Amino acid sequence: MEMTFRWYGKEDPVTLEKIRQIPGMKGIVSAIYDIPVGEAWPLDKIKELKAEIAKHSLELSVIESVPVHEDIKIGLATRDKYIENYKTTIKNLGEAGIPVICYNFMPIFDWTRSSLDYELADGSTALIFEEDVVDKMDPLTGELSLPGWDSSYEKAELQTLFDHYKKVDHEKLWSNLEYFIKAIMPVAEASGVKMAIHPDDPPFDIFGLPRIITNKLNLERFIKLYDSPNNGLTMCSGSLGAVPENDFPEMLRYFGKKNRVNFIHARNVKLSGTRSFQESPHLSETGSIDMYEVIRAMKDFNYTGPIRPDHGRMIWGETGKPGYGLHDRALGATYLNGLWEAENKRRKY
Repeated sequence: MEMTFRWYGKEDPVTLEKIRQIPGMKGIVSAIYDIPVGEAWPLDKIKELKAEIAKHSLELSVIESVPVHEDIKIGLATRDKYIENYKTTIKNLGEAGIPVICYNFMPIFDWTRSSLDYELADGSTALIFEEDVVDKMDPLTGELSLPGWDSSYEKAELQTLFDHYKKVDHEKLWSNLEYFIKAIMPVAEASGVKMAIHPDDPPFDIFGLPRIITNKLNLERFIKLYDSPNNGLTMCSGSLGAVPENDFPEMLRYFGKKNRVNFIHARNVKLSGTRSFQESPHLSETGSIDMYEVIRAMKDFNYTGPIRPDHGRMIWGETGKPGYGLHDRALGATYLNGLWEAENKRRKY
């Protein structure tokens, strides 16, 4: 595996200088954050990002993410324009030698939580999703800004989007995803880029909006939309593991043996209900996911691709972007590297 770390650019308080000091760190997961959603990414800006990372003896291993415009998800007549721009971005990333693109197909909202600073028993703070709290929220009041919203919409814009999505049920969303995948995948193959769709987070409908990348059955349906290793998955233990019916190590092993795992997000969650959870330290005993079994599954299909420690707690007084402090994610990376080394050595004897 290739250990990587999420970096949010030059404004990120977690600097490349700090990231490179984490033992075993090889790559960076990042993006270009000042280009509006739907516009093509210029080749020169991609090369500039890659060069900045290379100055610190790290590789730009994964782009996370190239956002998919809502018109594509809804299936509006304007989607072809945005798909053409997306293809241009894939071509440019391929030309720059970027091997993996992580993206998602979640309507309107990205990862969503009910609180960013829930205090755990040890005094650290973490992200949490409480179903009863989220169920009482109404995004259309204009008074709400949920954690995980990467894009802020004016009230009128949000209302328009919700109006459009009234006509998009699960099957319509599947149809729009298939249209998108069949359009972009030949370009990704020709460009040498592996696409890696991220599961919905959390993996169930919210606010009456459909979510479809949620479980083993739907991941299987997804990879069948276009039969190619370039049409793959970001296997996220925290997203898929947020519901008890998903056996993440088994799912990882299953899709890994099909050569469809192109990226891995590793984090732990502690389930507190069928649709409620809190994010926990990576250590297996602190959450509901056996991280050693995750590593064993990776070894079972000889995974050599990128992995990153996902959301971490805020510990030791650190402040910054919720879920993306330095200290706890660095601990997570070190823990994962230790499990990987131990499993490697166990299999040699």
